[in-house]
Amino acid sequence: MTSKDHNNRKNIQSKMVGWRHSVGMRYALFLLLIILFYVSLAPKLLPERYNIAVGTPSEKEILAPMQIPNTKATLKAQEEAAEAEKPVYTKISLRNEAIITEMLDQIARINQDDQVSREDKISIYRQDLPQIFQSHFQNFIMSSRNVGNYSSAFLDEVRTRIYEQVYHISEETFIKIPQLTADDIAEMKPIASDIVSRLMYEPVTDAQITRTKVAEQVSSSSLSKRISREIVQELARYVITANKFYDEDTTKEAKVKARENTGTVYIKQGDVLVSKGQIITQEMYTLLQDNGLLKNKVNYWPQVGVALLSFLLGIGLFMYIRQSESTVRFKYNNLQLSMLGLIFLITIISMHLIALLHNEQRPYMGYLAPVAIGGMLITLLLDMSLAYICSVIFAVMASVVLNIHQGQIFDFYFGLFALVTSFAAIFGIHRASQRSSILKAGIMVSIFGSLLVVTLIMINSSGWDQTKTLYAIGFAFTGGLLTTIMVIGLMPFFEVTFGILSALKLVELSNPNHPLLRKLLTETPGTYHHSVMVGNLSEAAAEAIGANGLLCRVGSYYHDIGKTKRPGYFIENQNGMENPHDFIDPKLSKSIIIAHARDGAEMQKEYKLPKPIRDIAEQHHGTTFLHYFYHKALKQAEEQGLEPDFTEDDFRYPGPNAQSKEAAIVGIADSVEAAVRSLRKPTVDQVETMIEKIIKSRLDDHQFKECDLTMRELDVVGQTLKETVMGIFHSRIEYPEDIKKHKKKEEKEREKDDSSPGLEQ
Repeated sequence: MTSKDHNNRKNIQSKMVGWRHSVGMRYALFLLLIILFYVSLAPKLLPERYNIAVGTPSEKEILAPMQIPNTKATLKAQEEAAEAEKPVYTKISLRNEAIITEMLDQIARINQDDQVSREDKISIYRQDLPQIFQSHFQNFIMSSRNVGNYSSAFLDEVRTRIYEQVYHISEETFIKIPQLTADDIAEMKPIASDIVSRLMYEPVTDAQITRTKVAEQVSSSSLSKRISREIVQELARYVITANKFYDEDTTKEAKVKARENTGTVYIKQGDVLVSKGQIITQEMYTLLQDNGLLKNKVNYWPQVGVALLSFLLGIGLFMYIRQSESTVRFKYNNLQLSMLGLIFLITIISMHLIALLHNEQRPYMGYLAPVAIGGMLITLLLDMSLAYICSVIFAVMASVVLNIHQGQIFDFYFGLFALVTSFAAIFGIHRASQRSSILKAGIMVSIFGSLLVVTLIMINSSGWDQTKTLYAIGFAFTGGLLTTIMVIGLMPFFEVTFGILSALKLVELSNPNHPLLRKLLTETPGTYHHSVMVGNLSEAAAEAIGANGLLCRVGSYYHDIGKTKRPGYFIENQNGMENPHDFIDPKLSKSIIIAHARDGAEMQKEYKLPKPIRDIAEQHHGTTFLHYFYHKALKQAEEQGLEPDFTEDDFRYPGPNAQSKEAAIVGIADSVEAAVRSLRKPTVDQVETMIEKIIKSRLDDHQFKECDLTMRELDVVGQTLKETVMGIFHSRIEYPEDIKKHKKKEEKEREKDDSSPGLEQ
């Protein structure tokens, strides 16, 4: 490969990596997902528009696609409410008792004047008593108008009603008044005032009715003289007026409030607006036009509503992924997000295909829809928690797409069916270890789907006969099997297209009968055993920090497959034979050792192993330094008296460094296993110190700079490796009580082991 070709390949790889982690691309993918939701929901949620004209018959029955305000019925209801509102009457205090008191005071003054003749007194009473009455009410109306307590219209109503109902004092009373003495008047005043006050306390609209009660009140009073009773009775009748009057302004306000408080009358969703064949009137045409049901006028609010619903579904999924620990958030973001979008597309298309067969004549066809396919694929390929969230979205989509009822936005039955079957699929598949697990999960979907259908029919059996029930149960069961077939068929496509290693694929690759593993076992049994040990260590460490433990274990099985090309040059395969590195040039030894990583990746590529497995084989040593062979080469040059023609960089692995947590963990576990194996009688302290030394050495050598391992995670990895090593090599590791006994012997062995090239292999 030329330098130019190499640079071009590097640029392409850089662009691919940039695409996977581009924030702009991530938002674009979510926007496409929202558009997918809109396109899927719009045909079901947006109202159909009609091409009709006034005076022509309707070619089809037109139902209200949503709740529509009925303007004509609303106006009629408002007018009826206003008409039903009773006239408002306001009671006011006119202090009529003050009028009769003033009249009696005037009578007392005039009667005491001996200079005035009896005829003149009678004439004065005819004039003064009505004047006192009129002056009192005129003053009340004037003061009320000035203060603004009542409206002018109301005060005019008061004046009109008072003078309409005025009482006329008899002529006989005017003749009798001059006969009253001062004592008579003094006795009459409190009684007359009390009678008027008592009768005017209650609301009075018709003064004549109240005046009929005066005679009874006077008769039961303590007045002793007949003339006094007669005059009090007449004067009381005269001053009694109405005190409760019709309030036109308040009545109008009450009617306005009644109109305002009358709710809008709606045409219910699903009600018939126009029957088939009915002649279109102007009123019908206007109603359809106002609600955007005519092709010549579009109502954009439904489109906005569907867009908002799609946005809410999309943004809810976005916020979950953003805040979760799922692989979509932290690994190969946009690539896996693209796969998530494709899963949504496939699931929604399958719903729409079944919806084409689903109608009111065949209401059971919807149960055939493989709505659980999305939850099952997301669980297998991405993340179980994400699958539960997406299942809720699938349920919402199914309740709309499979809805056949006019006047309904969502069909609860199919929404619940999608939710239950999706949850059953996730539960049945989340620990799948082989392809047959998909079939088991599909059967679980069939069983739970059928049970739910039976439950819903039992709860609401109206419109369902025995035939429809059997069809519904049969289609629900078949839907689960259809889900299984589709998932089994789609899994290889997703694994190859997106380079996804599902748990099922990893389990298949861990089968010892795989050609490469059989080759490893038969040709390099020592390396095979080493790989199995590394797999156990790396899996435990990866799971402790939330990485993919299964990937680490399977990747460990294949990480040293390159050693099968020259098995005798690696210490675990020498089985007591002489080490060939003792007899060859250290530079050649270095070339043989570092070649196994590259050779392993190439062998895996020939056998079409997934890229994450190949990456572990190629990256598990990173660019680590081969100390033993470097110092051996230095020593030889010194003995020969030559200047070294090499540098430390010549004795490093070519890399690349670990690009993922899994590759880094396998590299650490590889070194730990080799180091512990090289110790003849390891102690707990030795193991702990060695693990810390290996991790620190790789950290100082910048081996983790290209992966996202944190210092805290490295601490957890170290602690987990120590605990796992204790369990695996329990019989070989000596604990503190045995350390003193073998201390000197172990120090000698450690010195010998530290000079061995085995750790670098």
